[in-house]
Amino acid sequence: MKRRLLTQATALVLALGAGTASWAQEVTLRMVSGFAENGIYVQRLQPWINKFNAEGKGVLQINFIGGPRAIPSFELGNAVKTGVVDVALNTGAFYTNVMPEADFLKLTQIPVAEQRKNGAFDAINKVWNEKGNMQYLARMVENQPFHIYTNKKVDKPDLTGQKIRISPVYRDFFQSLNASVITTPPGEVYTALERGVVDGYGWPIGGIFDLNWHEKTKFRIDPGFYDAEVSLIMNLPVYKKLNDAQRSYLQKQLLALEAENTFWARYATEETDRQAKFGIQTITFDAATSKAFRDKAYDIGWAGAAKQSPEVAARFKALFVK
Repeated sequence: MKRRLLTQATALVLALGAGTASWAQEVTLRMVSGFAENGIYVQRLQPWINKFNAEGKGVLQINFIGGPRAIPSFELGNAVKTGVVDVALNTGAFYTNVMPEADFLKLTQIPVAEQRKNGAFDAINKVWNEKGNMQYLARMVENQPFHIYTNKKVDKPDLTGQKIRISPVYRDFFQSLNASVITTPPGEVYTALERGVVDGYGWPIGGIFDLNWHEKTKFRIDPGFYDAEVSLIMNLPVYKKLNDAQRSYLQKQLLALEAENTFWARYATEETDRQAKFGIQTITFDAATSKAFRDKAYDIGWAGAAKQSPEVAARFKALFVK
């Protein structure tokens, strides 16, 4: 089934996107998003793509092909690895099938600008190059903590009896809270909520209105935990094939994209207020319980990372934690 989907996606991408055969001249990079086109992540990226193409004529262009309808979210990482597409807007949680280390990025507690200075960014790329055949280009989402959204009220951090939609980001943590976990792509969550297949889901503070999940959501549990990571990744051979001028232009635009990340803290506040106005109730705990809840999330996250890839987890933890 996966092979058939990837074959279909390959045919679609090759039909819609220009290739990258001529490197001395203008090169067009084919991009696909792991998130829907009408969501906040793609909407934030579109002006950047337009600016990229306007200023990069004769050097570098991006052909944005689309979202999961072009390539399913959980197949996109492998599509980048194998060169089916050149660049993806994606999150590590969607391509743990390529390498488990992709999910470790949720544990970062310092801004990407600092990651570029303290060696974390280089450490990430060493792993991405070697294990994913990818270049990690830029992180375009920060300050977006994950939350548990549920339709069943709780008075303590315990999800016993609840069916919760997950991605790999929070599987271990939610299971430690006694939830029954179900993995589905984002595009299937609304129907799962509507039919009672799940009682809730994990998701960042922003974006549920874009997907209409607010219509089927009663409660949000605070505090948030981890930090949603949405980044641009690129096929490594394609990246290496860029000439100096193309690579310099790409880097300039990537840094400009990351410079806009101050938006996300404001957006988190706005989305919190918007949820409250819609009627989504906030479940909170006392200070000690809240701290223990958040600490547990990170402890379990790092424990899982260490189990999957001990050397990389140890290297990342020294660079990711405040």
